Amino acid sequence: MNALTQSPSTSIAEQDSGEQQYLTFMLTGESYAISIQRIKEIIQYGQLTEVPRMPEFIRGVINLRGAVVPVIDLSARFGKSPTVVGRRNCIIIIEVEIGVETHSVGVMVDAVNAVLEIPACEIEPAPSFGANIRADFIAGMGKINGKFVIILNIQYVLSMDDMAALVSVRSHSPVELPSI
Repeated sequence: MNALTQSPSTSIAEQDSGEQQYLTFMLTGESYAISIQRIKEIIQYGQLTEVPRMPEFIRGVINLRGAVVPVIDLSARFGKSPTVVGRRNCIIIIEVEIGVETHSVGVMVDAVNAVLEIPACEIEPAPSFGANIRADFIAGMGKINGKFVIILNIQYVLSMDDMAALVSVRSHSPVELPSI
């Protein structure tokens, strides 16, 4: 079991005594991190094709080298206002497992910071209260230079129910999408 599929009550430190690498990024003024294990690439925010009748947090789809990739607005997913598009916005392409299949999903963020190694001893369990997002979305709280960064449990953020909606986007998406 890796940090992305752990149960909310298990800390990352309890699972792995070594260091793991995390991509850190900004979202609504807060620092977040995702384990790099599932990250395929980072692209500049570009032309999206909106898909009717999708949840508000699904911004649309992109054509990434011939593949239809749904893009999720993390801010809206966390119950906050949709992200205002600016010149620093990025889309992080993440591989998510649905059953036995692996699918690519884009996650829209305000800005990408850096890839950092965080020792397991510097990661605290997810708080049961006080965070601005659901507790099951948090894999842990990493300490970087005396400040906390919220380490996301991306499998929970992109849960099975949400992913089922995303898979239907692929099967009903328009043929002509702008290429990236």
